[in-house]
Amino acid sequence: MTGPAAPLLEASGVGVALGGRRVLDDVSLALHAGQWTAIVGPNGAGKSTLLSVLAGLCKPDRGQVLAGGDRLDALPARERARRIAWLAQQGEADGDLAVRDIVGLGRLPHQGLFGAPGADDHRAVDLALEATGATAFAARRLGELSGGERQRVLLARVLAVQAPVVLLDEPTTHLDAPHQRAVLCCINGLVRQQVAVAAVLHDLTLALAADRVVVMDRGRVCAIGTPGDPALHAAIAAVFEQAVSIERIESSGGLRWVAVPTP
Repeated sequence: MTGPAAPLLEASGVGVALGGRRVLDDVSLALHAGQWTAIVGPNGAGKSTLLSVLAGLCKPDRGQVLAGGDRLDALPARERARRIAWLAQQGEADGDLAVRDIVGLGRLPHQGLFGAPGADDHRAVDLALEATGATAFAARRLGELSGGERQRVLLARVLAVQAPVVLLDEPTTHLDAPHQRAVLCCINGLVRQQVAVAAVLHDLTLALAADRVVVMDRGRVCAIGTPGDPALHAAIAAVFEQAVSIERIESSGGLRWVAVPTP
């Protein structure tokens, strides 16, 4: 009998101190193929720091991170970039570059800094532009775009990597409702391709569309559960000081869970 598949990315007992303050304390989290994990919590909970640790951009002073069983800090930078695609909360890109060129930067881990893009690279860029609805302005410069369009371009750059693990820090920033829905469709598409996705989200209702939700507070994981788990609902209410409750609604698309402000 075959046991569960090993995680694609796993943090074990991770701790991080910044400025004399412990911002992550004994955090463990495993990301599996074909699963979307949403990470929620109040400001200062350590969510973005955890994602930075998982991406290999912040080295923990305690614990370790494994990528496919390999120590993340022992992997060459290019190999790490092939395995893990990352969208920062404040994504950076040169405003003078054309959108298509920016998305093409996502292929650098595959083609190398001085390599010429091949057919697979062009195909990956086309698919990423299409998935994020950015094809129509692929020839424009980043500095000419709105905040929402810019965010979609940076997400497309992440998708173009075609990594088995995708980490997203607030991917719906600056996006209106239709484009938030498009991001969720992108995430679900990645999951169907057996990608492991972790996303930090402030919008609790969007987070409750994930396969599982991680609740953090004060640098620790308080709860991990499926969106319908009553213990998860209680943990969310507790870390947000009872300012929200999680309610069940029936919609045309089926059962959903939404976060509702408490009176």
